[in-house]
Amino acid sequence: MASLHWQILFVCMGNICRSPTAEGVFRKVVNDQNSELDIKIDSAGTHAYHVGDSPDPRSCAAALERGIDISHQRARRINKEDFSTFDLILAMDQLNYETLINLCPSQHQKKVKLLMDFVNHAQLKEVPDPYFGNGDGFERVLDLVEKASIGLLNYLLETTLYDNSSKE
Repeated sequence: MASLHWQILFVCMGNICRSPTAEGVFRKVVNDQNSELDIKIDSAGTHAYHVGDSPDPRSCAAALERGIDISHQRARRINKEDFSTFDLILAMDQLNYETLINLCPSQHQKKVKLLMDFVNHAQLKEVPDPYFGNGDGFERVLDLVEKASIGLLNYLLETTLYDNSSKE
């Protein structure tokens, strides 16, 4: 199989709960499935509320319970270069999707999708924001993001295999 080169950006509002969790979970899924894959993984927020901050301690604790350390990440706001740099920009919910579409140059809008689009027959189309909840929302985010990460990896593998076979 040819080398797989993708750049994936996960986006939520503040980049301290859902998107850093998605970044960490997807990195683990990629490493567990096939560590030779060449995938740049990052996260950002649509707003600058928490730029430079570590992920929410509740997100860090929930992720660490599953063997995923996201504490080293730092929140950042999406910038105009991200739209040309990344191959896929995955929003956690409809509001962030719409914000991204409004910020995104028209030639790159096809790159913007909802993360949950990668879950077949998903009951939810959004990853709910756990920030103002009572704590169990962080586990739910991990469950949803893990399912979506597996679907996303399968999509990337299938797309790459198809692209490589059509070039031969």
